[in-house]
Amino acid sequence: TMSSVGRAAQAMIVEVRRQFAEIPGLREGEPGVKPDSRRCVDISTQAALREMLLPGGLAVVLPLVIGFIDVNALGGFLAGAVVTGFLIAIYMANSGGAWDNAKKYIEAGAHGGKGTDAHAAAVVGDTIGDPFKDTSGPAMNILIKVMTIVSLVFVPAFL
Repeated sequence: TMSSVGRAAQAMIVEVRRQFAEIPGLREGEPGVKPDSRRCVDISTQAALREMLLPGGLAVVLPLVIGFIDVNALGGFLAGAVVTGFLIAIYMANSGGAWDNAKKYIEAGAHGGKGTDAHAAAVVGDTIGDPFKDTSGPAMNILIKVMTIVSLVFVPAFL
C-alpha cells in the first residue's frame, strides 16, 4: 500500500503540473480560473482501484485455495493472518501517529523548532507516517476481514 500511495501521488503531481502549464491564469491564481478537479479525482479513483486488485484478489483466492486443500490448514492460515495482520496494522497506525506527533512537537518549538535539521527530519518522517496511519494500517484490517468472511461463507463447500 505504501508503494501504491506513492504511485498515485506521482500521477497526481504530473496532472497538477500539467494543469498549471496548460490552463492560463491558474498558476497566478486569477479570479474565475478553476482547475480541472474532476480529472484529479479520476486519477485517484483509478489508482485506488488498480492498486487494490492484487491484494484484494489474494485475500479472496488464498483462503479458497487453502480451504479446498485442507480445512485445518485454512484455520492455521487465518490464525496467522489475524495475528500478524493485527500486529502490523497496530504498528503502522501507532508509528504513523508518532511520526506525525513528532513533527508537531518540533514545530511547537522543541529541538529548535521550524527550520532546523530536526524539523527537516521530522517532515520526512511525517511524509512516511501519514500513509502508514491513514492507508496501510486500515488496509491490513480490511484484508483480515475479507479473508475471514470469505472463509466463513465457503465453509460448507470446504467440508
